[in-house]
Amino acid sequence: MKIQLTHTYNDIICLDNLLLAWQEFIRGKKDKQDVQAFSRQLIDNIILLHQDLANFDYQHSGYIAFNISDPKPRNIHKPSVRDRLLHHAIYRVLYPFFDRTFTADSYSCRNYRGTHKATSRFRSMVYQVSKNNTRTCWILKCDIKKFFASIDHNILKDILSNYIPDKNILCLLNKVIDSFDLGENKGLPLGNLTSQLFVNVYMNEFDQYVKHKLKQKYYIRYADDFVFMSDNENDLLNIIKPVQRFLSEKLQLQIHPEKTFLRTLASGVDFIGTAHFTKHRVLRTKTKKRILQLANHKNLPSYLGVLKHSDTYDLQNLLLNKIGKHQ
Repeated sequence: MKIQLTHTYNDIICLDNLLLAWQEFIRGKKDKQDVQAFSRQLIDNIILLHQDLANFDYQHSGYIAFNISDPKPRNIHKPSVRDRLLHHAIYRVLYPFFDRTFTADSYSCRNYRGTHKATSRFRSMVYQVSKNNTRTCWILKCDIKKFFASIDHNILKDILSNYIPDKNILCLLNKVIDSFDLGENKGLPLGNLTSQLFVNVYMNEFDQYVKHKLKQKYYIRYADDFVFMSDNENDLLNIIKPVQRFLSEKLQLQIHPEKTFLRTLASGVDFIGTAHFTKHRVLRTKTKKRILQLANHKNLPSYLGVLKHSDTYDLQNLLLNKIGKHQ
């Protein structure tokens, strides 16, 4: 039996949690018009939200859709401030619990487990598999096709119900999940904080299968990208079909055929925006171009922080010279 959430519905909807959720939500958003409008009658709005939730009258509103290109074209769906406040209230209670259920090698949308941690773990596994570069390290790289758009609502609800005994919490989560539908009860919006948690809960089923059924020690997942490592090519070839079968039958997900490959580390493996080789790693060409296009004196420290994790001495100098000329 899976461990059970001990928090109650009231822990999510209580005024204290809603107020703390608001403090977290407004960080970096105080100049947004919709946030300012909500904050003009903040206490009244929070009390009204609490009452609707307590009386089980809450209904999730619609979304505003817009496109971004950061770094690739994406369709974002933005909920109302009221709904986003609730998302934060839900997240504050559920994330600490579910994070304890995730595997150690699951990254993305987790505290202290971002790209740098994932990259460091990747390199650590490479050294273990290759015995410090004395053996060939084979890597199977996979990517989920249309990840957020393919999340099945019913499967997600079933997974959540295995962990959450409180029916009122489940009913509330169902309203959030069902507020967005791309057809056939599928899809999660990229603009929701809860979506970040839900996709990790969803993919945790796969992570557990990989670790405990397939017995894969050298496996890392970052969102919808994941890799397997071995010093034996056939070992990785033999897990492709079981992986495809589990994802398809249990989670209704498909591996992207054009983004799945098996190759040696020596030939270069792209993972989380970095091309990894046996003794060095470099940023992808399109990532370099994007940094040069977007960098300015305000975000320069952030970009330099990213670049120090790859072999980018020349790029760092190029960036510093470019910024210096425009100051």
